[in-house]
Amino acid sequence: MSDAVRFGLVGYGSGGRIFHAPLIASAGNIEFLGVVTTNEERRAELGKQHPEAAAFDSIADIAAAGAEGVTISTPVGTHAALALEAISHGLNVVVDKPFALDAGAAREVVDAAAEKGVKLSVYQNRRWDSDLLTLRRLIADGQLGQIRRFESRFERWQPQRQVGAAGGGTLMDFGSHLVDQALLLHGPAVRVYAEMRGSGELDDDMFVALHHVNGVESHLWGSWRQPAPGPRFRVVGTTGAFITGFDGRIDIQEDLLKAGKSPAELGDEWGVEPLDGKVFRGDEGTAVPTERGRWDTYYPAFAAAIRGVGQVPVDPEDAVRTMTVLDAARRSARSGEAVRL
Repeated sequence: MSDAVRFGLVGYGSGGRIFHAPLIASAGNIEFLGVVTTNEERRAELGKQHPEAAAFDSIADIAAAGAEGVTISTPVGTHAALALEAISHGLNVVVDKPFALDAGAAREVVDAAAEKGVKLSVYQNRRWDSDLLTLRRLIADGQLGQIRRFESRFERWQPQRQVGAAGGGTLMDFGSHLVDQALLLHGPAVRVYAEMRGSGELDDDMFVALHHVNGVESHLWGSWRQPAPGPRFRVVGTTGAFITGFDGRIDIQEDLLKAGKSPAELGDEWGVEPLDGKVFRGDEGTAVPTERGRWDTYYPAFAAAIRGVGQVPVDPEDAVRTMTVLDAARRSARSGEAVRL
């Protein structure tokens, strides 16, 4: 640990407490320095869950204590301002998704990091979901032929859930993951069409269609109000189709973190999934091995990049591209027409 990156967390709500702190603390090349929060209840939780980590009043304080990097895990409306503040202190920064409220704010943060010469990344942890890693292997191996249509869903039946204003609605929440994965797999989009609806002020059900430069059509669904969730992926190629998550089940790593588990505790058992996906050629489906989910690789890779080894795990330019698509989706949903990029 002598060369470990001293790393902190800004915010200790459910995102920071569940989805970031355990993974930061589990990284072998990171020293978890502490959390910026002035909330006394959160400070008490931090003391119980991570007694080695200190609580700080401000980003300036954690920088003064020797932090080299921080993750911004606060309401999305504060992401850009807090990222810019951290960058101004010379800190390397991970920003939770959604990266910002719009592409313009995202661009400002990316440019500021480049000017300051610090590392910047967006926490798109679902690039390391077991199902997506399995799909990427199948595509690379040519088992599906040329991809024609990519269907992807984050659908849940939780009608009692109120979409938080701080999260920007389901388009920003689920949509930021869905769009990022589609662009990662199939490259840039040239046309965006979207539909959004909600039971309150913000959308809790969305559909986005992307036409990619390479001809792939991506159909993306996100909902908290879906009583019959569809398969997580249905990917159709010229020689086969891949279907996984038949009951709408999403990667096990989220459940593990919510249960208080961590990669440090589970080791090689972290992210292991049962056989779930099948490759179809007609009526018969053949089960395929499922890749292990690897959210645990994100923070070690970011710390290594700070030390000059390798690239950041997610290029910040990808965050700008994703926000550009989400901006277009919002315009399309308002107008009822497709938007060209």
